[in-house]
Amino acid sequence: MQPRRRILRAARVKKKRYIAVAGNMGSGKSSLVKFLCKEFELTPFFEPNDRNPYLDDFYEDMPGYGFRSQIYFLIHRFRIHKEMEGLAETVVQDRTIYEDAEIFAKNLHKRRFIDARDWRTYQELYETLTRELKPPDLMIYLKCSTPSLMKRIAQRGRKSEEAIPRSYVAKLNDLYEEWFARYDRSPTLVLPSDRMDYVTDLFDRHDLLSTISKNL
Repeated sequence: MQPRRRILRAARVKKKRYIAVAGNMGSGKSSLVKFLCKEFELTPFFEPNDRNPYLDDFYEDMPGYGFRSQIYFLIHRFRIHKEMEGLAETVVQDRTIYEDAEIFAKNLHKRRFIDARDWRTYQELYETLTRELKPPDLMIYLKCSTPSLMKRIAQRGRKSEEAIPRSYVAKLNDLYEEWFARYDRSPTLVLPSDRMDYVTDLFDRHDLLSTISKNL
């Protein structure tokens, strides 16, 4: 394993890359980002959840805080993306600006938590911002079933997620499938994450490293 790791790290220096990890809440994005950073010496960029002043209110009152919360995420994700573009090293991002708009904001609009007028404003802002961004060199999608997602969400015990209904997570999963089926901004890689255990399982870890290195 060590020789392989040295080869992958040497390859990292030759060309800067932007790797994105997409997936529903509980799919294992943060864990994968940390794992890739350890194995490939990448620079991580995580979600700005802890800094979102609307998040707790949003989970308590989605119609009242949906638009404001999504505007916050959109602007801050744009800033993170531009910061990554300015770095010389290879980076890996936990969730992208595309998911904010195509999954989470769209779901709120479909549920009438974001009205038509606010949705038009949001879409105009999203389209304006994304025209200024370089898409990922590789988009990794963690595909995970709703039962597995609900189990992991319960296990991590975040206070803001305690009241999230199963129907909400399931709808997000449907939107992820629809979005990824039409996504064409960059090369993609799908990783089924229901039973993938690259942390403790040597075979899963070897398969994952091999797959990622081929795509890089």
